[in-house]
Amino acid sequence: MIPALAPLPYATEACNDSGCDDPGGASGGMGDDTRARRALRDALGQFATGVTVVTAADAQGRPVGVTINAFTSVSLAPPLLLWCLARESGSLPALRAAPCHAINVLGGGQLALCRRFAGRDIDRFAGIDCRPGPCGTVLLAGALATFICRHRSVRALGDHVVFVAEVVAYDTVPGAPLVFHGGGFGDGVASIDAGAA
Repeated sequence: MIPALAPLPYATEACNDSGCDDPGGASGGMGDDTRARRALRDALGQFATGVTVVTAADAQGRPVGVTINAFTSVSLAPPLLLWCLARESGSLPALRAAPCHAINVLGGGQLALCRRFAGRDIDRFAGIDCRPGPCGTVLLAGALATFICRHRSVRALGDHVVFVAEVVAYDTVPGAPLVFHGGGFGDGVASIDAGAA
């Protein structure tokens, strides 16, 4: 059964596609219905995703980084990626202000890194295997792919901020990805028949 959602308050506003931030904040069409939010989150969790860590430098040159799984390609020409970060994330101000950032796609053996960069009140970079990248980014050792990006568009929508980023450089290594599904993590498929896609 598909539960009915309250009408979205901004569904008919002209601002919806104009590039304006969404003033609606976190409530959207569900109000304060915690059960409805949990049910929707569980349903969305049935879509398996990869896991990434976004890194940049803050205004003082200190590294910042955070785990995200809301990440996808948008365009090959020009090369654009999209990723999202919760409005309440402590890393948001630095990532929004940074001139560029790196997106590190985690491999199946990097669950500890995923959890570290999702944690709070810790030095996320202490003791990890990494190297400095362009423009204050941090490149994580063992990442399956790393994309160096600059912001193309940043817009608040609902309870998240949506970043559209232009890829200026990238690197890849073979391996199985870290996968998030149904609230848990697992190693991705080591090889997929590309001809079947």
